[in-house]
Amino acid sequence: MKKLNLKPGGIITEPGSTKHNKTGGWRALKPVWDKNKCNQCMICWQFCPDNAIPEKNGKRLETNLDYCKGCGICAEECPVKAIKMVQEEK
Repeated sequence: MKKLNLKPGGIITEPGSTKHNKTGGWRALKPVWDKNKCNQCMICWQFCPDNAIPEKNGKRLETNLDYCKGCGICAEECPVKAIKMVQEEK
């Protein structure tokens, strides 16, 4: 029987590889951030699993759509509903 040389699933073999693989193209919905409603609590930033919400000096910036997969966690967690998920236009 031939032995296969497979890597175990779920293991990241190259740290930081997502910087090289922009994953925003997977998105069906995208977050739209209302800067006027936002109170800069940074909860969205804390919950974003893709690190797609950049920050500077403790304030959130516009979502980096190159890496946002459109999961909607940021919109769900926003206490002031300053993020709305809308259909992605391709």
